[in-house]
Amino acid sequence: MDNFKEIKTPIQKIDVDGLMVGDRIIISGLIFTGRDAALPRLIKFIEKGESPVDLEGAVIMHTAVSPAGIGPTSSNKTEIENSIAPLSEAGVKMHIGKGALSVKTVESLNKNGSVFAVTPPAAALLTSKVVSSDVVAFPEEGMEAIHRLEVIDFPAIVAVAHGESIY
Repeated sequence: MDNFKEIKTPIQKIDVDGLMVGDRIIISGLIFTGRDAALPRLIKFIEKGESPVDLEGAVIMHTAVSPAGIGPTSSNKTEIENSIAPLSEAGVKMHIGKGALSVKTVESLNKNGSVFAVTPPAAALLTSKVVSSDVVAFPEEGMEAIHRLEVIDFPAIVAVAHGESIY
């Protein structure tokens, strides 16, 4: 895709360093999913040093996974936004969702060398980029469980990077 920066997971520091607010990106590799129910649970495991997934260089999309597809949820919901700083500290390099984040969260992303990207709520487009999907943690949460998605050319726009925000 022309005019898109290609990002492969796991993301390296050099990849994050080269991203600026407004950059259009396409992501290929593995993306984890989570939202209101699963992300706070994941944080509790991380705090005990028992993460069920390797988060070093990871991408987490704020979404549920259902037969109808995937689409971003509001990242500024309390349960989700409160997970961004600890997940970044644990190695997550990119969070994908929608909506403005607080100044405190923007600062924590900057401090931890992570970015936030937004993607349009276009479930059909996003779902077409998913090659495979597996539940990797909290299956009892149903579609809100943590999933590992393999994606190709998954589109997003960098919304927060290096202490700057488009909001």
